[in-house]
Amino acid sequence: MGTANPQLVFVHGIGGLRNAEAERQHWLRALATGVRAAGRAELVSALTQGWLAEARFADYSDLFNPRGAQGGVLGGELDPSDEQVLAGLLEAMVDELAEQYPPDSGTRDARVIEQARHHVDALSSGSKAQGVGGFARRLVGVTTTLLQLPGLRQGAHWATGQAFALHLSQVARYLNRSGDRASLGSAIRSRVLEGLDPARSLVVVSHSLGTVVAYEALHEYEGSVALWVTLGSPLALGGVVLQRLVPRPPSCPEVVGAWHNFWDRNDVVVGRPRLANWIAPSSRGVKAQTAPVKSGGVWTHTATKYLEHAEVAEPIVKALVP
Repeated sequence: MGTANPQLVFVHGIGGLRNAEAERQHWLRALATGVRAAGRAELVSALTQGWLAEARFADYSDLFNPRGAQGGVLGGELDPSDEQVLAGLLEAMVDELAEQYPPDSGTRDARVIEQARHHVDALSSGSKAQGVGGFARRLVGVTTTLLQLPGLRQGAHWATGQAFALHLSQVARYLNRSGDRASLGSAIRSRVLEGLDPARSLVVVSHSLGTVVAYEALHEYEGSVALWVTLGSPLALGGVVLQRLVPRPPSCPEVVGAWHNFWDRNDVVVGRPRLANWIAPSSRGVKAQTAPVKSGGVWTHTATKYLEHAEVAEPIVKALVP
């Protein structure tokens, strides 16, 4: 099949430095698990060996995590306008969690959420009044509190509130369009689009912050996209994300032929079903087809957890099969 093979691009979310080839293999193996679960085991070898599609992991992690960089809790990377975005993001996350654990439920998790809300209110009061390093200290107070929730506390991704805060700050740095942040966003989107052949079929699988990056990158792409899959997406997190997207008003990229969005109710980083209603269809009428999935285990906000589901893998492999 050669160069006629479809292109498959994986777009990651927040986190530390990545090994692109190791991550590509990891995502492909998870997708293969989902393909088996969907009853298409005969396609697993073709998928993992690269016969079915030319798969690429679009790695932009070094733009957030320069190798050898030193610094404090946030590596000296946040400016006051970043802080405003990050405070709004945490407020939106706490609001989402409060819907799952309402204050009047009397559960321990509900009390944790209320404690986190208290920290968020203090965080939003204005960094100028907090003194040097005050915002970072209060930020870590919020994230450390949130790590008391079982799904976060037992997950391997963030051992401390400081690490959680550092990675969440990437969302704020991407969405902040002022100063050199505009060039950061442009560089990140270039990593997603580089090497793509607009004449060939393309499937994009994006996760977490990567769904925001993909939204904007696909609005710039000149080829056609057979399928765009969003996993654990924060696109519907109200004013903090939705109203900062470019272009606006938010709409499905014109080049996308189909859009599937998946969310897990236990995924604490994601806004849930509203995405399909809050982002307008393209001029061709394409809009997000949203569906919930239910993951096992204690931590659901990983791309590989989502990809292992049959309902996630099935549309991807269908879009890749000639």
